[in-house]
Amino acid sequence: MTYEYLLSGLPELKAGSDAPVSLEKLDELLDEQMQESDKAMLDLLRVPMDEATLETGLKAKNRFIREWFAFNRDMNNVLVAQICRKHGFDMKTQIVGNDEVAEQLRTHTSQKDFGLNELSGDYQSILALAQIEDLMAREKAMDAIRFEWLQDRTEFDFFSAEMVFAYYLEAVMLHRWSLLTVEEGERVFRAMVADMKKGVRIDA
Repeated sequence: MTYEYLLSGLPELKAGSDAPVSLEKLDELLDEQMQESDKAMLDLLRVPMDEATLETGLKAKNRFIREWFAFNRDMNNVLVAQICRKHGFDMKTQIVGNDEVAEQLRTHTSQKDFGLNELSGDYQSILALAQIEDLMAREKAMDAIRFEWLQDRTEFDFFSAEMVFAYYLEAVMLHRWSLLTVEEGERVFRAMVADMKKGVRIDA
């Protein structure tokens, strides 16, 4: 099923700008107009990405959904590995999953780039995230990478369910930035580091 009417009626989203539509109205609109099977996939994107939802997302029937969860897991793992190395934490217990990127991070700890450049894919922008000292700037850089990923993956998916999924994810990011403060960003980061010190695994 295509969603030409739905997508044509939605306002354009731009990275770095305010969301032109509230999440409440967007959720209501999508629930009204999306096919049940597509809504089931959308529901996977509506909940926080913890270990349980990560497992579910990685096994989703929709390829876009699977790749989105895998992409976020990999980005989170790379950043966590760099934080662990900086603070002397055991990254082997913090890295999530057993995929190629996770295994590379666990087994190539002595290499500056963890040997990621040996793998297919562009990891330079993700590796550069840890060099950004300002936490808010780092979070925004992460979302900029996510925006680019979503744009690339849906470039030729005209009016598809995948375009709706990407639109929703972009709207969530824009809405989150309209609410997030510097203090909140620092609080989240401090809590993550504290959990690592306790040996608690950080979910993607």
